[in-house]
Amino acid sequence: MILFIKLLLAHLLGDFIWQPNSWVADKEAKKHKSIYLYLHILLHGILAAILVGEIQFIPYAVLIAVTHGIIDLIKLNFQKKKTKRTWFVLDQIAHVLILIGVVLLYKGEPIQFQWFNNQFWILITGVLLITKPTSIFIKTIISIWTPESQNSHKDNSLATAGNYIGILERLFVFCFILTGHFEAIGFLLAAKSIFRFGDLKEAKDRKLTEYVMIGTLMSFGISIITGLIVQALLLQLL
Repeated sequence: MILFIKLLLAHLLGDFIWQPNSWVADKEAKKHKSIYLYLHILLHGILAAILVGEIQFIPYAVLIAVTHGIIDLIKLNFQKKKTKRTWFVLDQIAHVLILIGVVLLYKGEPIQFQWFNNQFWILITGVLLITKPTSIFIKTIISIWTPESQNSHKDNSLATAGNYIGILERLFVFCFILTGHFEAIGFLLAAKSIFRFGDLKEAKDRKLTEYVMIGTLMSFGISIITGLIVQALLLQLL
């Protein structure tokens, strides 16, 4: 389990946290000719090797890096503007399946070295998952429903404020679950609804309201599920 957690953490760092938008744009434009594609592949291999921390795992880290590059190349060459969302989901599923396969291949060789204890790896992976990776996932999934009024004009909101608000609310929900304060989740959802009500009423846009509701429910749902999984894993270690 801990091996998979570490590999998932390496994947989150390499695919979301430490992959700038400029790298993604360059890869989509140049595909196999992009230098950033190969830096991205190398980063995944290095992260997997470092986080696992075992010399005998290096061949498996190379395998992860190579397969990651192959999957990314397939996506880059076959995705179109209208199918980006589908290819994003398929791409992430394929990467996770590869990690599961590596764990099954490596299970006969127990990890002896630990940078930190198992609780740390579980907790940090859960926290990282509900930050930028979840923001990108939600944005990609609901992009098909983006209301025209959302793009037709700029309002007076702060740049990227919505993204940071989403991350903060997920972190709050995550903490509430781990500390057993489930009732606080309802208060947080109610508070956000009250603050959002004025904007949505003023906009008089049903599509915008539905768009915000879908995004909010997905955000809360992912953070609740992540929190429950992390809580269950931590309890198993006690």
